Amino acid sequence: MDKETAVKKSDKKEEKSAPESEKKNTRTEDAEKLVKSIKRSERSVKDYQFFLLRLAVFILVVWVLFFVVIGVVRMPSADMYPRIDSGDFVMYYRLDKDAKAQDVIVFTKEIEGIEGRQQFIGRVVAREGDTVEITEDDRLKVNGNTVIETNIFYPTPAYANGPEYPLTLGEGEYFVLVDSRKGGTDSRYFGPVLKDEIKGTVITIIRRFNL
Repeated sequence: MDKETAVKKSDKKEEKSAPESEKKNTRTEDAEKLVKSIKRSERSVKDYQFFLLRLAVFILVVWVLFFVVIGVVRMPSADMYPRIDSGDFVMYYRLDKDAKAQDVIVFTKEIEGIEGRQQFIGRVVAREGDTVEITEDDRLKVNGNTVIETNIFYPTPAYANGPEYPLTLGEGEYFVLVDSRKGGTDSRYFGPVLKDEIKGTVITIIRRFNL
């Protein structure tokens, strides 16, 4: 066999091996692309799962905060004016029901002639063991002492069909008055508020502005 024939055969072998090598390279690249695609999909799934986990935690925190710890109600009337006006939003702490004198609380009461329990907001002026009296000259007395209320700008008249005075509060009872004392609905009308009727103690007010 001469040299020219040998060279031609060698060239033919190279031509045959070149496409096979290209095919192998193509298959390798496809496999690498597939692996990368699978890894991207796995990362996307993990990211989606992590997002859902964070969303679930956020919803749980909001639910605990606003349905277990904190409550928000709208002031339905001007009974607590000027501290709280009609339409203001009141935020209260649900876990604190052991109210002290001058605490503002959210509570419910059953009112004769009205279906269901009604919600009210008022200021505690006396608690269990205290004796409350409203004098003929519209003054509030607790345990025989006239209460000086620098934040109240109205007299405190007794109601004709209200409780009899002096009134000594029993265990778990609170005497609650509104700040706008003339005509306000409070313990002068429905009597003492029970501890079980307290929903929480007011912690802040979100003012409503007329825009």
